[in-house]
Amino acid sequence: MVYSLCMAFLRPQTPAAKCLHLVRLGQLSTRAELIEATGLSQPTITRAIAALSQAGYVTERFDLAKTRGRGRPTVPLELAEPEAVHAGISIGTDSTYIALFDLKGRTLRCVDAELPVAKLDQDDFIQHIMAELNKLTATIHRPLATVGVTASGTVTIDGHVTAPNLNWQNVALGDQLREQFSVPVQVSSVSAAIVGSEMQSSRDLSNPSVLALFADDSLACAITTDAGVNNINVERDDLTTFGLLSTINKPEIRSLRQAVTDSKYQTVTRPALDKRARNLGQLVGELCTEHNPSTVVIAGSAFIDDPLSPAPFAQAVRATGDHAKIDLRMLPGHREMVRDIARAVALDLVLTDPLSRSA
Repeated sequence: MVYSLCMAFLRPQTPAAKCLHLVRLGQLSTRAELIEATGLSQPTITRAIAALSQAGYVTERFDLAKTRGRGRPTVPLELAEPEAVHAGISIGTDSTYIALFDLKGRTLRCVDAELPVAKLDQDDFIQHIMAELNKLTATIHRPLATVGVTASGTVTIDGHVTAPNLNWQNVALGDQLREQFSVPVQVSSVSAAIVGSEMQSSRDLSNPSVLALFADDSLACAITTDAGVNNINVERDDLTTFGLLSTINKPEIRSLRQAVTDSKYQTVTRPALDKRARNLGQLVGELCTEHNPSTVVIAGSAFIDDPLSPAPFAQAVRATGDHAKIDLRMLPGHREMVRDIARAVALDLVLTDPLSRSA
C-alpha cells in the first residue's frame, strides 16, 4: 500500500492549539479542566489562555466566576466570536459546495454551484468558484481569514490535485486561490477531511485511530497517525462508480441511481452492486488488519445511494480478519458529509496554529 503525507489536519501540538480545541468543543471550560485534559502545567495553560484571549479567540467570563475558599475565584472560559470567517469549498463531480463558517463551525452562508467539473476548462472552473466565494463574502461584511478546499483524487502537500473523475492532472488549485484571496489556503483529499472532521469533534486529544473510506465517482482512503492524517493511495478504479458501470456493461444503465432502481436489469445490476460492496469491505478489512483502527467511517454514493450495500460491506470487513470490535460507522447523507468536510478543512489552519492567524 502506498501512503502520502497529508499536511492538513495535524493534531494540536502547541498548548494554545490544545486549549482552543477543548474550549471550542465545550460551553464553558476552566483552567483546571484544561490542565487535566492536556496534562500541561498550570503556568503553561495560563500563558496559552492569555495568548488566546489577546488574539481574540477566548473570552474569560468574570461574571460567572465562582469563589471557593480562600483561593482565587474560578473564572470560566468560553469561545469568543472573532470577526474573521473561514471559507470551505467541497468540489464534487457535478456540484461544488461553498460555505463560510465562524470559529465555532456554524454555517454563516452557503451556496451550491452546479458545475460539471470534467466538462469545464480548469481555469474557468476555478474562476467560477472564486467568483461564488467573493459573492458570499460580499454579503457578510467580515474579513476572510482562511480558505479550505476538499477535492477527490490525490492531493499533494502544496495543494496540487490529480483526479480522473474531474479530468484534472496536477492542477495547482491552492496556488490560484492564494493569489486571488491573499489568505492561507489548505487543500485536502475528501477522505482526509472526513478523518479531520472526526478529530475536530472529539474532546480526546489523542483520539483513537480512525480510518475513512470514500467510495463514489472516485475512491479515497485516509488514516489517523500520531501526527495527524495520512492519505492511503488505493488504485482500485473497479470500485468507483465508473468501474461499476463498466462491469454492468449495459448502455441503458448510465448512473449508479439507475443501477440501483431500474428493475428491468436487476438480475445484472444487483449482483454487480453486491460484489462491489463486498470488494470494498475486503479492501477495508485488509486495511484494518494493517492499521488496527478503532473506528472505520464510510461515506459516498456507493453506500448512501445503495441502501443494500452496507450489509455485504460489513460482512466482508468482519470476514477479512478479526475485526469484530471495530466500530463501523456510515455518514448518513451526502449533504451532511459535504458540509462537515467543508467545515473541517475551512477551520483546519486556524485550529492547528491559532496564534499565527489573527482573529
